[in-house]
Amino acid sequence: MSNNSVNGAIYDARTLGKSRMFVLGFQHMFAMFGATVLVPALTGLSVSATLLFAGLGTLLFHFLAKGKVPAFLGSSFAFIGGYAAIAPNGEAHLLPYACFGVMIAGLMYVILAACFKVFGMKKVMRFFPPIVTGPIIICIGLTLSSSAINNCAANWWIAILAIAVVIVCNIWGKGMIKIIPILMGFVVSYVVAAVCGLVDFTAVKEAAWIGAPFQFENTVFGLFAGEVDTSLLLTAVLTIAPLSIATMVEHIGDICAISSTCEKNFMEDPGFHRTLLGDGLATALASLFGAPANTTYGENTGVLALSKVYDPRVIRIAAVLAIVFSFSPKFAALISVMPTATIGGVSLVLYGMISAVGVRNIVENKVDFTSSRNVIIAALIMVLALGIANSAAGSISIGIASLSGLAVASIVGIMLNAILPGKDYDFAQEEQGSTSVNFKV
Repeated sequence: MSNNSVNGAIYDARTLGKSRMFVLGFQHMFAMFGATVLVPALTGLSVSATLLFAGLGTLLFHFLAKGKVPAFLGSSFAFIGGYAAIAPNGEAHLLPYACFGVMIAGLMYVILAACFKVFGMKKVMRFFPPIVTGPIIICIGLTLSSSAINNCAANWWIAILAIAVVIVCNIWGKGMIKIIPILMGFVVSYVVAAVCGLVDFTAVKEAAWIGAPFQFENTVFGLFAGEVDTSLLLTAVLTIAPLSIATMVEHIGDICAISSTCEKNFMEDPGFHRTLLGDGLATALASLFGAPANTTYGENTGVLALSKVYDPRVIRIAAVLAIVFSFSPKFAALISVMPTATIGGVSLVLYGMISAVGVRNIVENKVDFTSSRNVIIAALIMVLALGIANSAAGSISIGIASLSGLAVASIVGIMLNAILPGKDYDFAQEEQGSTSVNFKV
């Protein structure tokens, strides 16, 4: 396989020139921005700190993954329930306790990474065949779809414009326009909304140009600098750490999705032991400084699928840009006033791309749906993930932990695959499906 271009895909973005690589980096930053800043908006954490450690976490991930995986690490939605359990109203003095729990959850990744390193991918991946990871990837996109629809509902005309621009640029665009459809969708829709008087720039005018991304008292270090409530600290750990089970499975699904998209086997090179380590340590680092947990971002996988530019250098440019802009409250305000419908329209396309990659994962690996065993596993994963997510509670309480639909579905899928007869899978490398989780009966 060429390192430059194969079947229209670009693996070395340097062939496009520095200016185009910079624009591509902006596209990836914009793609992650809406969802990434939504997490601190919902939890009370700092938006600027979120941007800073999304960028630093991404760079750390790329360093540990040998710079081979084009993944961006943004804010994880999986831990929102955990933050709410500890700081229901975003109380500043309680959030550091929740962040400590998230830090422990990040360290759980290190344990799984060690399992991959010690026991080898073949043995560990027996628990994550395509009949488990495929439906999970599908559900990752579908569980997010309701938020995209709700955002679009703010102004369907603006949302439809964003969707139309993305489609037109991707299908009929030429040259650079064809590989930055997401950025074009954001910009055109935003500008039209602003011209129509649908954007209030007051917050942008009042924001400072330069400011610190976080305050010491809002970090875990600040928590331990004073008097600590050990009971609450333990509660935070026991409530939040179990959520890492779902996010680790989601990570495996995301890496499989990126592998399928880029047609490279990142599960073996650099390997799950490196990607899990990078994701976990990035989450632990972010939480220490009062930022949300990180996770490999499906939005950016959607950008990869649309742009066909798979060079990790572009993602690192986006990470550096996120770090730079984290020191500018004015830029954060400029993005925060972006029309909700603009974010919804672009997200609608990206979330659909995630689910489509999940379907591809199943098709490439020729999962046999004439097998009752496979039908049962896939059915329960999808019904639990979507059913719980769309229920009034949005989660299930198990003991003291509140698990999201995706968490429950992931756990059930793994357990059923381990228990039901006929799971005699053997990890194999074949041309067909070699870029997904590839098993053989």
